[in-house]
Amino acid sequence: MIPTTEALRELGRILAAGGVENPTREARLILAHALGVDLAALWALDEVDPEPALALALARRRAAREPLAYITGAKGFWSLDLAVSPATLIPRPDTETLIEAALRHRPDRRTIRTILDLGTGTGALLLAALAEYPDAFGIGIDRVPASCALARANAARTGLAARAAFCCGDWADALAARFDLILANPPYIPSADIPGLMAEVAAHEPASALDGGADGFDAYRRIVADLPRLLAPGGLAILEAGIGQAAPLAALAAAHGLDATAEPDLAGIPRAVIMAAREKYS
Repeated sequence: MIPTTEALRELGRILAAGGVENPTREARLILAHALGVDLAALWALDEVDPEPALALALARRRAAREPLAYITGAKGFWSLDLAVSPATLIPRPDTETLIEAALRHRPDRRTIRTILDLGTGTGALLLAALAEYPDAFGIGIDRVPASCALARANAARTGLAARAAFCCGDWADALAARFDLILANPPYIPSADIPGLMAEVAAHEPASALDGGADGFDAYRRIVADLPRLLAPGGLAILEAGIGQAAPLAALAAAHGLDATAEPDLAGIPRAVIMAAREKYS
């Protein structure tokens, strides 16, 4: 057995050599995951196995810039602990801005009965919304079968399976229903920008969840064009926007007869674009 602090220093050295931004914190997370304990339990351990082969192997993967969430197989989002895999984008704190916006604009939990999540991935947005709107039923759509399977597993993992359904499809093409709340975090990175993203993203996260075409708006154009037929009376759509995209996305919404406003994330970047049918006055 060796002191836990010594094991953490060795893992930290591997991570630092790979350019990981916070090697000390991630060394703790990796060692705890390898030992099957949480951080509180890790701090209670004075010693660990002198050859923590699994922890060393995981640290080397992280040093090669594989995302930590793919290594541990889990990521927190909103109030939920979700399974993740390389088939899906890793849920990000920025995306929680969409749930915050929904709650601000529809604070009465009884007003939301149907929810649609386009490009559901892990199911993060849909499941977080269902957790907040207890009378709602939701549908998540994704083109990737492995994503649909993971989202379905996350619904079971979070106790929300009875109120969620997941389907493989091309955006909303197969849907004829209308929804009180529509959420989407579609691919919006311009194709030429993807190679310049941080290594964890460019080399490991699925291109299908990142690549928004030449101008980043391929998915936006498909989704926004369908919103007038998908929104129920009084319904709301909230889409995630990338840096500099909120204003042109709002203009796209206006071109389809929708009112749109943008709200910022914690960094002050306009992130959630809220869309609703334009009010008609007689």
